[in-house]
Amino acid sequence: MFSRLWFVAAVSAAILGLGSSAAAAPSGLARLPLTQNGGTWASGHVQGVAVDVRGGYVYYSFTNLLAKYDFDGKLIGTLVGWTGHLGDLDFNPADGKVYGSLEYKKDKAFYIAVIDVARLNKVGVEASQSAIFRTVYLPEVVKDYSADLNGDGQLDGDDGKFKGDGVASRDHRYGCSGIDGVSFGPAFGHVDGPRYLTVAYGIYGDTSRTDNDHQVLLQYAVGDWDRYASALTEAAPHHNGPAAPNGKYFVRTGNTRYGVQNLAYDETQQRWFMGVYRGGKPDFPNYLLFAIEARAKPAAADLLGAPAPGGKGWEQGMLIPLAADGLKDPATGVRGWNQKADVGFQPVGHGLFYVSANAAIDGKQTADLTLMRWTGDAQAPFAPATEEDARALTAAPAGR
Repeated sequence: MFSRLWFVAAVSAAILGLGSSAAAAPSGLARLPLTQNGGTWASGHVQGVAVDVRGGYVYYSFTNLLAKYDFDGKLIGTLVGWTGHLGDLDFNPADGKVYGSLEYKKDKAFYIAVIDVARLNKVGVEASQSAIFRTVYLPEVVKDYSADLNGDGQLDGDDGKFKGDGVASRDHRYGCSGIDGVSFGPAFGHVDGPRYLTVAYGIYGDTSRTDNDHQVLLQYAVGDWDRYASALTEAAPHHNGPAAPNGKYFVRTGNTRYGVQNLAYDETQQRWFMGVYRGGKPDFPNYLLFAIEARAKPAAADLLGAPAPGGKGWEQGMLIPLAADGLKDPATGVRGWNQKADVGFQPVGHGLFYVSANAAIDGKQTADLTLMRWTGDAQAPFAPATEEDARALTAAPAGR
């Protein structure tokens, strides 16, 4: 676990490191671009971004390729060579590494990729042939993904649909399809103290079941993960990882299509954000962005729609309420925003965020990153940042 003293120092250093491409940053500190393009690649679409505000780098996950750019838009290096799905990313200032979700559904293997990005300095680095790329196995995710809920000895298909009648016949506990969103932040219910890697489940968007209406969040202390981090051999996936998370939590948003795509902790607002693909259940508002307050205390409560073992009542779990902000659906009480935040969403301090948009060009994938300012408006929570915003950020003192 990380000390509170270290975290305060790291956050202060990170915020002081912010700058603008339009206004010169203080000597020795990186400049923060208002926009950036993440290149065009024969790969999967952009799935997440991570920003090292002190070092001046942006990292893009294109599912089977990682690209590293500096704040001036220069390509520094790429990491390639895996067939799994690399998802959301976050930069950990404690060790200077990027952490990302990595899925191998056919192998029932779900990992956190731990990438030593300081050593990534050329294009075309093969992950399997470099010590830069290590992975940590998450058995808790495997357990829920592989759950044979109807006890027939078979795992229903990767499409998340089920065979037979009734909730008990639906495999994949909570509709778990693996993992996607990742972010570092405090333990739920706190704004200070140790920082944990928080991992969000992918959730199948099957509209015919009711046990998949919660987002599932796991928290891990990663201070001792060196003992687990291993090279990934795709022919023989390893199972080295922590036996259980430090905590498991649920947030009722209504079903979404493949769960939390981008998870991000904003130190300024002391709030967790969850960017999702729009769900399809008509009884829910199907917002694109949700938030929970860091101070909101998890409490044991019914997981509505998820039957308890034996079929009597609902299963119990540690539930966290949604933030009382944004649009509100009167029928369900669900709060959120219709804001795209599913392929790259990263707070950088003092109300500014990087938001990514994906596009296809001649069969290849690209990403455009825009620095946005939080407005607080329920209908339009973000607006493009201006040069003045960037200058104010550069000059802002450390802290909130």
